[in-house]
Amino acid sequence: MSTFAVTSKSSRLSFLFVGTSVSSGITLLLFAASLVWAPHATPKQRTQPPAPQAKESRPAEDADKGKRLYAKYGCYECHGYQGQGSTAAGPRIAPSPIPTDAFMAYVRQPSGEMPPYTERVISDAELADIRAFLATIPKGPNSSEIPLLK
Repeated sequence: MSTFAVTSKSSRLSFLFVGTSVSSGITLLLFAASLVWAPHATPKQRTQPPAPQAKESRPAEDADKGKRLYAKYGCYECHGYQGQGSTAAGPRIAPSPIPTDAFMAYVRQPSGEMPPYTERVISDAELADIRAFLATIPKGPNSSEIPLLK
């Protein structure tokens, strides 16, 4: 039979746990200690909602810079100069690109044949600029509006 004793200096109380009740006694002791040590909120703190967490601030997106970066990093090689894509290489990514967060996540960890572009290769600010460039590309006309196709 094992014996475990805990003595508290502040209250001079001694607890004795014998046999299988040792683990349950320790659990009870830790629970009681957490109640004593838990910080108590003032009435003003209890009525106030928690402060909103600060979001990461992104630099302003620059579409002109994004156009240069799109060419610099070779995005056009698979997606075309206007993000139109091709059947042989990359998919269409413009106009109306996916939201910025999803765009960045996909470029960092793509699921297709596209190589991943880590933060060492291209920064988040540069990716935001590239996405801003893709968002400026206008949608082409409908086939019914093209005289040669009528």
